[in-house]
Parts: sequence; structure tokens; C-alpha cells
Amino acid sequence: MLFKAHFFTFIFCRRLLRNDRCYNLCGSPHRKGSATFFLSQIPQDALRQSMFPLAGLTKEFVKKMAAEAGLHHVLKKKESMGICFIGERNFESFILEYLEPKPGNFVSVEDGAVMGSHKGWFTLTLGQRARIGGLKDPWFVVDKDVVTGDVFVAPTTNHPALFRDTLKTDRFHWVTLDPPLELARSQMMECHFRFIHQMPLVPCSVTLNMDGSVWISLSQPVRALTPGQFAVLYKGDECLGSGKIVQLGPSEFTLQKGRERLVAKSGPTGRPGLGIS
Repeated sequence: MLFKAHFFTFIFCRRLLRNDRCYNLCGSPHRKGSATFFLSQIPQDALRQSMFPLAGLTKEFVKKMAAEAGLHHVLKKKESMGICFIGERNFESFILEYLEPKPGNFVSVEDGAVMGSHKGWFTLTLGQRARIGGLKDPWFVVDKDVVTGDVFVAPTTNHPALFRDTLKTDRFHWVTLDPPLELARSQMMECHFRFIHQMPLVPCSVTLNMDGSVWISLSQPVRALTPGQFAVLYKGDECLGSGKIVQLGPSEFTLQKGRERLVAKSGPTGRPGLGIS
């Protein structure tokens, strides 16, 4: 198998508990364009048979080689910025070519007021601007209820309802088949996390569950964590693997409201039962 990709290499290693060969997926995750993110679900059998001919070369150097080889038509081609295999087109229109509209309401996460309507919760993703007619200021998608069809929105792009610091994955895919020894021994491990290709790495603590899923606690709240996307973990230059996000912890907004209710119950003295109603 041959991958024409940039900025990643593989390293042969001997697994401690088996006699068969194992490969680690490595390559600086800090470098722009690193493809390890997209290979975080690669099976070990496929990785073992893979070759990466451009490993260690920058995109600029490869373009220089292409120019020297006379491949100017390649250099003039614009890089795709749209969704893979879809291109730069309206995502809502594309989805509605295949799915029936399921109209629902835009609901304010702050007071429950209905702000407008949409054509289907599946046409929207967390963090994006909600197109709500008649509103002067932008509102942003912060949560979705797939049962009722309600899409919850907030009035600023950095609203605390968009920020969370804990998440759970389904059964995690480890590139080397088994969890790292540190995690297997103690069920906890420190490493780094991202769920978007070029987002900065975030320090995190990982807890291994009995069913192979993991809880990930981030060192700081991250904007628009989204169920269905993949949580990718790194240890140094190694991409450990990934798991699909299936559950999110409470948002900063929810935690803030909880603290406010607790203070209200405690009263001005901070002692329960002495508040002024």
C-alpha cells in the first residue's frame, strides 16, 4: 500500500507481549498538514504494509521538486478547501438532496424562547452560525435535541454553552492494537488531544473503561466538541489512535447555572436555608 502523504513516518517496534511485528504511526502533530489525524483509525495490518514516500519532506520542498520536473499544471491547481468528495457547495442543500426535511425550532439556550425555525437538525453542526431570519446579531448552534428536533442557539460565538472539557468515546482504536502500557497498568494516562485536523493540541487525562471506551478530561474547555467526530490522541510525535465521540460532559454554561442555583439556595451568608426569597 502506498500513501502519497506529507509529514508522517512509521517506526518499527517490538511489542512486549507478542512476537509479531507492530508499527507506530509517527510524525510531528504540530506541523501544518500532518496527515496522522486522518490515519488515526488505520488498522495495524494495513499500516504494516504501508509506505510513505514523502515522509520527512515539506509541502514546499515537494512543490519545488514538481517545478523542477516540469509539472507546472500540478502547481497551478488550487488546494481543495471544501468537504472531501463533496467540494465547495452549500452543505444544507447537499444534505437535503438525500434526506427529507424535518423542520424544527431554534431555541435560545438562555431562556427557552423560540428564535426561529430550521429545515432539519442534521443540516447544522455545533459552533456554526445559525441562519435565523429577522435577527440583527448572529446566533450560534450550541446543542441539538434529535428527538424533538430543537436546535439550541446562543447569542455569541464564544458563549459558555459552546465550551466543554470532558468527553467519552466509543471503543477506542489503538494503532498498536493494545492501549499504551502506562494506560493499561493504571487505567489513566496524560497525553494530548485534538478533534479537528489543524487545531492546537490540548493536554488531557485519559481514563480507560472496562468496555474499551475512554473518558477524556481536557486541561481547558474546548469550543464546539461534537458527537460523531473523532477524538485523536497523541503522545509526543506518536499518534496513538482515535475513538468516535459519543458523549459530552456539561458545558461551561450548565456548570455556571448550577453554581448560581447553589449560591441562591445558600443565601448571602453562604449557609443553606438562610437565603432571602
